[in-house]
Amino acid sequence: MSLESTTVTSEAQLAELYRRPTESVLAKETQTFDDACRSFIDRSTFVVVSTSSADGELDASPRGGPAGFVKVLDGDRLAIPDLNGNNRLDSIRNIVQTGRIALLFVVPGLGETLRVNGAASVSIEDEILDLFTEELRRPKTAIVVTIEQGFVHCAKAFRRGGLWEPDTWPGVEERPSPGEMLVAHSGATDVTGAEVEESLERAYEHGLAYDLPESD
Repeated sequence: MSLESTTVTSEAQLAELYRRPTESVLAKETQTFDDACRSFIDRSTFVVVSTSSADGELDASPRGGPAGFVKVLDGDRLAIPDLNGNNRLDSIRNIVQTGRIALLFVVPGLGETLRVNGAASVSIEDEILDLFTEELRRPKTAIVVTIEQGFVHCAKAFRRGGLWEPDTWPGVEERPSPGEMLVAHSGATDVTGAEVEESLERAYEHGLAYDLPESD
């Protein structure tokens, strides 16, 4: 059997495979950051930022902080601080190129998530950057998102994956080793995975401390 015969290539084929979404599913979208969205974002400590470059290369980047680290500016806009990282700037560069973004907000312990799609820009406006100085060090830039579509996503994926169920989590000895992955992907021969993980922990400690507000 050829690959072509087993690949879906049209929306008509999709319509044959999947039932049409209910009217309530289609109607659940919002185009503003209403009180319900604000409440969710105020309690979120983690958001996945998805972007694409001008030539179609994709990126999904995790961002985290204390509850409320993402600020809703008004009924249409929010701001995400760009905290210190590895300076690859994949998300930031993509936003500069295309001005588009998709977000997935997570609240610890809650299976439902909030999805936001819209336009994005990279801001250096003082009034926006100063919003983050109470909990965090003032960022160099902030991602400002203008909502075009927002909606709650159901909890089935989190429940299937047992994300908030510690009894289903792998033990320490069963978890993949980030250090070994970095060694394998970089081709390094003069360092072990364990040594890389020790270095990562030191870097995390330093980086997280750097994120805190500057002392007087």
